[in-house]
Amino acid sequence: MTTSNVTERPSTEEDPRHPRWVYAHGSEPDPRFTLANERTFLAWARTVLGLLAGAVALHSFQVPDTEHVRTGVIAALVLTATLCTVFAMIRWARVERAMRERRPLPAFSAGFIFAGALLLISVLLGFSLLA
Repeated sequence: MTTSNVTERPSTEEDPRHPRWVYAHGSEPDPRFTLANERTFLAWARTVLGLLAGAVALHSFQVPDTEHVRTGVIAALVLTATLCTVFAMIRWARVERAMRERRPLPAFSAGFIFAGALLLISVLLGFSLLA
């Protein structure tokens, strides 16, 4: 006995879910895959909260000798958090649509961009601690 993991429900214009450019294509994937995609998005959201908490903590330190470097690190943390949020939303939508259309999942290029940004922030923070 073969059981399909796919609910064959065609997407219609009456589907209330958004964004429509994701949900208006293909058929419903296995709910476990959709929920895993949502958990991954939420993991990225936790990362963003950590970056913002780090920026707030660093802002609360009053180190006069490294004011410009500290401000640069704070700005880099906030910018990275913002970009991470945007990349996470786009990644969620691209993966969801790929699953609905039975296509291969998109490449994980946002992770490498994010890792590069964190490396840059780490170097800046290291210089500020050494100064």
